[in-house]
Amino acid sequence: MLEVFLVNKKIWTMSSFIMLGLLLVIITLVLSQSFRSKEKQVIPKKKDSYRPVYHFSVPEKWMNDPQRPLYFKGKYHYYYLYNRDYPKGNGTEWRLATSKDLIHWKDHGVAIPKYTNKNGDIWTGSVVRDRENTAGFGKNALVALVTQPPAHRDQEQFLWHSTDDGKTFKQDNEKSVLPNPGVKDFRDPKVIWDGVRNKWVLLLAEGSKIGFYESENLKEWRYMNGFMTHDIGIVECPDLFQLRAGDGTVKWVLGASANGKAAGLPNTYAYWIGDFNGEKFTADHDAPQWLDYGFDWYAGVTFENARASLDSRYAIAWMNNWDYPNITPTLKRDKFNGVNSIVRKIHLVKQDDGYSLASQPAAELDKLAASTQQLKTIRVNGTKTLDARGTAYQLEADISWTDAGNVGFRLRESEDKERHIDVGIFSTAGYLYVNRAFTNQPDKSKKYLESHAPLAAGTKRVHLKILVDKTSIEVFVDDGRTVLTNQVFPRLNDEGISLYSEGGTAVFENMKIKHFRSINETTK
Repeated sequence: MLEVFLVNKKIWTMSSFIMLGLLLVIITLVLSQSFRSKEKQVIPKKKDSYRPVYHFSVPEKWMNDPQRPLYFKGKYHYYYLYNRDYPKGNGTEWRLATSKDLIHWKDHGVAIPKYTNKNGDIWTGSVVRDRENTAGFGKNALVALVTQPPAHRDQEQFLWHSTDDGKTFKQDNEKSVLPNPGVKDFRDPKVIWDGVRNKWVLLLAEGSKIGFYESENLKEWRYMNGFMTHDIGIVECPDLFQLRAGDGTVKWVLGASANGKAAGLPNTYAYWIGDFNGEKFTADHDAPQWLDYGFDWYAGVTFENARASLDSRYAIAWMNNWDYPNITPTLKRDKFNGVNSIVRKIHLVKQDDGYSLASQPAAELDKLAASTQQLKTIRVNGTKTLDARGTAYQLEADISWTDAGNVGFRLRESEDKERHIDVGIFSTAGYLYVNRAFTNQPDKSKKYLESHAPLAAGTKRVHLKILVDKTSIEVFVDDGRTVLTNQVFPRLNDEGISLYSEGGTAVFENMKIKHFRSINETTK
């Protein structure tokens, strides 16, 4: 009996220790989880990141030129230049993302890999759907014309094709379909189908000239004509399309990315309104217009909407600048360098002296609105801080003034008011502006701190629609004929919004702020 008691006591003692140990483990885990939860509440992870809330950004490494998106099978197929070896290696390739709504994007990885043959890495070009099998790869095959720089040779154009709906591309023939005629700049082929004349038309960036070529099969190209540009530097990423204005007039639009900074002009997307007869483009006016007046709307492409209507089309661009491409703090903190502008919808509008393009953010963006603040009318003479904060939102307002010379918004403002980004109207000097000098802008040259756009003489009222995200500010003025896009790098916890008016009183009315949730928090 004593022996049984001792055995039972031993069993009871061991069980107690095991239970006590498990209890201690559970308590430790609960306390540990509680501590970690409190840490997350104090410093939310998303506030530590420069990753945009609602703009498209490369998953990692490097992104630059967008390639014209193509809509088929219910999705937009979007390729962009990607460098998986950045910042220690060079060379780009085409990476694919798809979207049903131009807001949510699904990554599909590399579609055209670099350095797979002697022709080098993959540069900018364009992809078309060969509906009639003109190239011989099959009906509805995707055919891409891209620039590659073969070793010891200049830039030339090469053909790649896909028979799996654009997931992967290959080359049957590694020979150039458009050899270099002996010029330094010979790149960025943009291909369109000329349905009136049943042929393919290709544009090339050739220094200060845009070359026009024709083909029946995407493989054999003949030179037709050239459009000369002036005082805007070397052109890149040419574009050609038609739009119909509200009065029923259909015009051709020729566009290209260019750098007019030396002449006091933007270095974004220049365009000309005119006519194209199948061989030659004739502009209505010699001087270009500009689709954006900021510092960071480059390599822009326009593309058809799902209905392929002439009444409007979409546009997207790389939000960076070749004068300072590698200094964004996103690389150090978040291991990526590359963000796109928001997709905008463009229209052709009639003016007194001709036609212009007008831009507005794509309406699909509204589905990201988590909440909306409607603010009362405010009269300002000096400064006024709003009861509103944020890092990802759309701010709309009508601003009017009589005597004030400088009015606007201070965005991403610090608590001590020392750091902010100013979006304003300097009416006495005749321009609109975005000033990023009072924040952590990494441009050490100080040449790119304030971007300007012209303001019509006598203007006393404007409507502003401002898109703010972690690393960008895009300003759409009035009907969108004036837009300023700039990348910005304020401190992540600077979220204030203030109004200002200098030299008189300004009235801010119809103010509305849509706060956006992350594209990762909404249904795709």
